[in-house]
Amino acid sequence: MAPSSVLPRPLSQGALQSPVPSDIEIAQSVAPLHIRNVCESLGLDDDDYDCYGKFAAKVNLSVREKLSGRPDGKYVVVTGVTPTPLGEGKSTCTVGISQSLGAHLGKKVFTCIRQPSMGPTFGIKGGAAGGGYSQVIPMEDFNLHLTGDIHAISIANNLLVAQLDTRIFHENTQSNKALFDRICPIMKDGRRKVSASIIRRLQRLGLSTDVSQLDEEGVGRLVRLDIDPETIMVNRVVDVNDRMLRKVTIGQGPNEKGFTRETQVDIAVSSECMAILALATSLEDMRDRLRKMVVAYSKSGDPVTADDLGVAGAMTVLLKDTINPTLMQTLEGTPVFVHAGPFANIAHGNSSIVADQVALKLVGQDGYVLTEAGFGSDIGMEKFMDIKCRYSGLRPDAIVLVTTARALKSHGGGPPVEAGKKMNDAYTTERLDLIQNGLCNLQAHIDIGNQFGVPVVVCVNKVNTDSDAELKLIVDDALKSGAAAAVVSDHWARGGEGAVEISKKLIEVCEARTSEFKFTYPLDIPIKDKIAAICMKIYGAAAVEYEEAAELAIERFERAGLGGLPICMAKTQYSLSADASLRGRPAGFTIKVKNCRAAAGAGFIYPLLGPIMTMPGLPTRPCFYDVDIDPATGKVEGLF
Repeated sequence: MAPSSVLPRPLSQGALQSPVPSDIEIAQSVAPLHIRNVCESLGLDDDDYDCYGKFAAKVNLSVREKLSGRPDGKYVVVTGVTPTPLGEGKSTCTVGISQSLGAHLGKKVFTCIRQPSMGPTFGIKGGAAGGGYSQVIPMEDFNLHLTGDIHAISIANNLLVAQLDTRIFHENTQSNKALFDRICPIMKDGRRKVSASIIRRLQRLGLSTDVSQLDEEGVGRLVRLDIDPETIMVNRVVDVNDRMLRKVTIGQGPNEKGFTRETQVDIAVSSECMAILALATSLEDMRDRLRKMVVAYSKSGDPVTADDLGVAGAMTVLLKDTINPTLMQTLEGTPVFVHAGPFANIAHGNSSIVADQVALKLVGQDGYVLTEAGFGSDIGMEKFMDIKCRYSGLRPDAIVLVTTARALKSHGGGPPVEAGKKMNDAYTTERLDLIQNGLCNLQAHIDIGNQFGVPVVVCVNKVNTDSDAELKLIVDDALKSGAAAAVVSDHWARGGEGAVEISKKLIEVCEARTSEFKFTYPLDIPIKDKIAAICMKIYGAAAVEYEEAAELAIERFERAGLGGLPICMAKTQYSLSADASLRGRPAGFTIKVKNCRAAAGAGFIYPLLGPIMTMPGLPTRPCFYDVDIDPATGKVEGLF
């Protein structure tokens, strides 16, 4: 595995235009190299990867084992302050610093980011490939389909839910004997066909694995899951924003004999299967997690799993290729893993463990891996630390905390920032007063990073309307508030060259080796104590209260042996509290836990602090109005 010297390739000064063109114009102005060239630059052999077209490849996990003796590189998590609805540029920053490290400072580097859902891409959010001169390319491939992982997630999830509803139907219409004869049919030699999942269920029930020895009661216990439809916790999914599917009734066909059920359809990336993909460390681990998925409870209160339904093996087969991370490239030729895209509220909002592990081996001891966590540090980064790092065994060397003058003005009392609407003049003119009032939010996020014992490097994401005085105020306050470094970065307009200064500071911080990592809470304390630790240490809450539904759920989880799982809080991303209207750094507030759910396969408990939308809707003028293709050239137009 001897790397070639083909990549990276810095953008020339002549390639940087002002004003900065649209993202798709920039992305299409740079011809990406064939993905084989990227693989060769990493020292990958032909059998280490499988090409998906010219510009993407799946890298086999065998590379991680092949390089097991190589020391890991430096591990950096990129997070942000509490964002506005427009976002503050974490993905762009992650890509920009990677381009700077690799193309301008001669470091081996890898970017690890989530795969975006196509629903928001065609809705109001736009893509997630970065922006300006700091992008992953081809951005059309990145944002649309890619290697089909999300489609595989959707099919596996929907197979599970189809089996769940079908099992309820068959149990409602058949006797125990009829169910037994169909689930364990008699073969030509007179023996019954017993699948591996049935053997495991027999073992869980404490019954003989020789089904011929089962009495009537044993047969009934085996074949009748007795699912309570009111407890079903999984929904069908599609990768489209479709508000009309938020509430539907299924089973209305004449052959379903009146067994209807009111349910909903969610966006694909909200599936627990996606969280499992992101947290699995191998194909075997993914299969084990899929088996453990609790999809409902029986009428007597026992959990019903995907393995009880006999479908986990088939789900694993559908997902077998998804476990390998997808390799792409940036505008400046640095490598990128795009892998997994779990929600950042009901899930942990981070790209996959395996992508980070493989990347750390590929860059080696002197290299750098930047991985992005969703939303602000109170959500995505806390989950990165307390969930992802627990399961991966990895520990970050530094935190890059992204902020903007716009976000701090918003937290300082500025007018609302709304997607699709004209920006108020307060955000495009110098307003030191608003920034001064909003610095408390930046300070809170620096404090959160320091609580984990990991040095914080603040990246002030510059836009052309920011004044020098505004930027200086932010940098000076960040340093006073405990940041290890704070730098203004212009990677959006200048690519990697615009992030050289912050990259140099990041190198200094990582080489100083001051990280003394610690979790927010231990796993062996009650669920409520873990929730309280997050609410008080991370959010700054004064107290935590629980509604009855949450109390009952927590009791059920602890009885079921799930009390040792980490916590994944589901709350708004627009405030440190659970109230989106409370900007800045709220204090003295009470967190109210409305309900609590378990993602037993993924391996976390998620308390619900408010309503969480799992199926976005389309706006009046969706992004897709501008999207088309030139049939003569195949060139995609108007994506972003």
